[in-house]
Amino acid sequence: MSELYLLLAAALVGMALIGLFRATDLLRRVLALNMLASAVFLLLVTLARSADGIDPLPHAMVLTGIVVAVSTTAAVLALAVQAHERRRRGEEP
Repeated sequence: MSELYLLLAAALVGMALIGLFRATDLLRRVLALNMLASAVFLLLVTLARSADGIDPLPHAMVLTGIVVAVSTTAAVLALAVQAHERRRRGEEP
């Protein structure tokens, strides 16, 4: 079962990298970065589960990473909204 999750993480990384390099819109790039972060989180949890014994460190790292990803996404989206409003009014960025 863990092989399925590893393949899913690899597919998510591939799709995220394609989206990151091909997208020209800032919102799509932010979404691609979030998908890449989710793939890394899935990979860490899968590797932690397949290891011998119980190690809470990877799970704590993933939880911390989720909090950081959400706050960073909120900050980037707020900046993107401000930049869009400035462009719409014709001001310099």
